[in-house]
Amino acid sequence: MSDFEDIAQELSSVDEEGLSRVSKLANLQLRLEQKVADLDAEHKQAKRDLRDISDDQLPAAMLEYGIREFKLEDGSQITVKNFYSASIPKDRQDESFAWLVDHGFGDLIKNLVSVSFVRGQEDNAKALVQELEDRHLPTSNRQWVEPMTLKAFAREQVEAGKELPFDLFQLFIGEQSKITKPKG
Repeated sequence: MSDFEDIAQELSSVDEEGLSRVSKLANLQLRLEQKVADLDAEHKQAKRDLRDISDDQLPAAMLEYGIREFKLEDGSQITVKNFYSASIPKDRQDESFAWLVDHGFGDLIKNLVSVSFVRGQEDNAKALVQELEDRHLPTSNRQWVEPMTLKAFAREQVEAGKELPFDLFQLFIGEQSKITKPKG
């Protein structure tokens, strides 16, 4: 008997109870997949709602009444602080890097050069450390500025009163509320 015939024989021997169990489990999986998708959507909406309150509505309300700090009855402390966000647009990366270099901040730019070797090329990899420039092996080069470094840099420059091209660094400055709950 061929493998195909063996498998066909096994499948035909599945009884009604087995099919019922498989069907129930498949339906349960489908319901759980939908539940996870619904919870993901709810989670994303809750994050948007939270960001709206913490980055817009609560700071605006507090600042409208001249309040920068506030304490709730339970001891929670609410503060409003400046919030910074910065990123380098892919289509303006060269221009952004040139600005950083021209203004003395080139050390923020990271460079990663990598070469891929397959198994058995360990000796080549070791030799490359000593001969990279002479060997002309195909490499990839990635330049970037760490996001948190860029954010800290932008905050330092703005707070020091220095000009920064907002468009090159997609700089956003806003107010954000933070609630600190009491310990214990």
